[in-house]
Amino acid sequence: MKESVILSLFPWFSSSPFTRMAMTNLLSNATPLTFSYKLPPYKSSLFSLSLRHPPSLLSLTNPTRTPTTSDRPRKSITVQSKGSDSADAPDRIISAVCYFYPFFDGIQYGKYVITQFTPIQALIQPLVPAIKVFKSFPFNGFLVFLTLYFVVVRNPNFSRYVRFNTMQAIVLDVLLIFPDLLERSYNPRDGVGLDLMMSLDSTVFLFLLVCLIYGSSSCLLGQLPRLPIVAEAADRQVR
Repeated sequence: MKESVILSLFPWFSSSPFTRMAMTNLLSNATPLTFSYKLPPYKSSLFSLSLRHPPSLLSLTNPTRTPTTSDRPRKSITVQSKGSDSADAPDRIISAVCYFYPFFDGIQYGKYVITQFTPIQALIQPLVPAIKVFKSFPFNGFLVFLTLYFVVVRNPNFSRYVRFNTMQAIVLDVLLIFPDLLERSYNPRDGVGLDLMMSLDSTVFLFLLVCLIYGSSSCLLGQLPRLPIVAEAADRQVR
């Protein structure tokens, strides 16, 4: 059959009897050629494994690899407010309450503004009981000052957020010494001097009120308030 196929493809082979006889002997005595190649041990194991478990056309498998340190379960990290400017809920409340200290201590500077403006009276009215308790004893302001400075500001157990806001309130209260000294040394009864003193007292009171509203609201919102004049001094005291 092979002979007839070759003759049909190549008819010029049949022109010589010698050629036809040689071709017949070649096809009848030809032995099939075999090719052998010995795979290396590591390749032969992989080849036999692939024949035993043929890969699917619809699935891909990743080769097995040893787990690394990145594959191990990671420990959860809890961010604390200590040593930073962020704060949790207790720190916010403590910081917000501290700004009432200089406001209560300087409430007497608002005697002119409170009597003239009804909205400010309505704003101060809920704080009257606390103000009376604060003013009931002459040394209450000094005791609160010592408590805030040595128990809070100098205590590393509190976060920097609490200590910074407390120090701002303390510095703000210390600044009240200057208008108090001026009022004691220069106390006019009438005229231009009285008008200037009323303006000074009203300015000090409004400044304390703005610091109270801004400082307390910022702390309750978790922000870091920086009051004018006193923020840099508080930074130097809190490390």
